[in-house]
Parts: sequence; structure tokens; C-alpha cells
Amino acid sequence: MDDGIRDVVIIGTGPAGLTAAIYTGRANLNPLVVDGFLPGGQLMITSEIENYPGFPEGIKGPEMMGRFREQAAKFGAQFLHGSATEVDVSRSPFCVYLEDGKEMLTRTLIVATGANAKWLGLPSEQKYRGRGVSACATCDGFFFKDAHVYVIGGGDTAMEEALFLTRFASKVTVVHRRNEFRASRIMSMRVEKNPKINLELNQVVEEILGDEQKVTGIRLKDVITGELTDYSCDGVFVAIGHAPNSQVFERQLDIDEYGYIKTAKSSTQTSVQGVFACGDVQDYTYRQAVTAAGTGCMAALEAERYLESIR
Repeated sequence: MDDGIRDVVIIGTGPAGLTAAIYTGRANLNPLVVDGFLPGGQLMITSEIENYPGFPEGIKGPEMMGRFREQAAKFGAQFLHGSATEVDVSRSPFCVYLEDGKEMLTRTLIVATGANAKWLGLPSEQKYRGRGVSACATCDGFFFKDAHVYVIGGGDTAMEEALFLTRFASKVTVVHRRNEFRASRIMSMRVEKNPKINLELNQVVEEILGDEQKVTGIRLKDVITGELTDYSCDGVFVAIGHAPNSQVFERQLDIDEYGYIKTAKSSTQTSVQGVFACGDVQDYTYRQAVTAAGTGCMAALEAERYLESIR
């Protein structure tokens, strides 16, 4: 870095970004990691993680991400608080512009900015997040054994969440604002035929109800009559989609119609040589911490090989 150009800059500090930092750090590439607007990613607001290998007793999200960060720092990763507001990958070295006006030049760029679940926008929804409100059935379904849960949404994601939850819950109710689902026909049919699943169509969520500790019910509004009805339940899963944090890269990298950064098959290589994308910003299928970490490893190894090829 005698010329002031970094070998590796990583944007994002979720499982993908921090795994990339661990691997590039161990390769003596001295990665610089930009925290992003939510340091630690979505796991920082996840109360309990029980499906990450190596933690049979479970671990809290913030504690896990703290361990990731500590391990990356151990191998020489440096951290910079703040967010990237703009990038220029039209020429090499690439330039990353930060919100405080600083600029960084780098030979490789690893994008690990993640994605955010879309929420309904209700104050009660935020109040009970982690206490009965979730946006990930795979992450939290286990905690709702023999419970009655509601799934909000009408697309394939909602159908998948509802079907998955029937493995644990005694009853699943799907709420959709229209009278038919926008999901694929085969997924809709699976939901409609499942004896554990009940449908509430032409309904929207007016309020999530609860006590000081947890969710106890849900208030629905009929979009045709305006009638409000309260139902008791144990949990609410919001499944109205995810929004990848790719806005900064919209005119720089190839991005699909849903906002996910496109990468080459079986690779994290983007449309620009030397720029790699990993984690939820490019993964629209799995969106799990363990798969994000896996692609973070891939991005680090590919960045290392790319640097070797240009030296």
C-alpha cells in the first residue's frame, strides 16, 4: 500500500463481509472494512440463532457478529465506521466515496451490503420484533412449536414461509390484501390444500397486539367493508419480500430487476473484473447467515486470485 492504494476494500460487516475480512486478512491482504449503515448486518437484531453450525446451545445475533469481528481484527482487518455513498468502478483502481467526504482507492472491491426485509411499517411491528414478530421462518420457526402463527404476504416467499411453518406450528393463517395470491399457481395450490393452513383474503394488518413480553394477537381490516377484527395468535411472520442494499452500485454493476447484484455462475465475480459481491445483496434464494458466510469466503479467495493475476 506504499502507493496509497488498498488491495482489498470490503463494504459491509454482516456474515459475508466479515468472513471475507477473515480470509483476506489471513492472506496478508490487510483488508479495510467499511461498517455500513447497520454494522453487523441483520443478525444484530436477531435475538437467538440456533441453526448456525458450531453453536449447539444457540447464540445471540450480536454476540455472534462480535466474534466474527474479533476474529477478522485478529488477522489484521481494519474497520472504518460509516457508509459508502458512491463508488466508481469504471476504471482501476476503484474509488469508494464515504459519507464524510473521504475517498479510498482499491485494487479489489468486495460488496457485502446485504438486504433488508420489507416491513409493514407499523409501530407495533417494530415493538414486537424478536418477541413474536419475524421476517424469517427458517430462522425462527422452531420457536413456534404447537403455536398459531400468521404469515403476511401473497407471493412465493409467503407461500414458502407458510408451508415451512407447518412443520412446527399447529395452525398457520396466511393474510393477503387481495382475493387471490400473486404467487405461482403451484405454490398457491400447495398452500390452499394444506390442512394446517387457513386463509384470510382481502385483509390487511391494522395492528399487532401483545402484552409487555410478546405477541398475543393481530388486528385485521377487511379492505372491502372496512371491518376490524381481532384474532389471538402467538406469532406474526412478515413475508412481503426483501430489498437488497445495492442502490450505490446501480449504474456501476449489472443488477437484476429486483435489485440483486448479478454474479457469474458458481462465483462472486460481478460484471466488473476485480469487483465481487457476496451475501444477501446477490443471494435471492437462501438468505441465511451460513450461506452468506460461504459466499464471503468465495469472494475473498477470488479477490486473492485476481490480485495475483495482476501483480
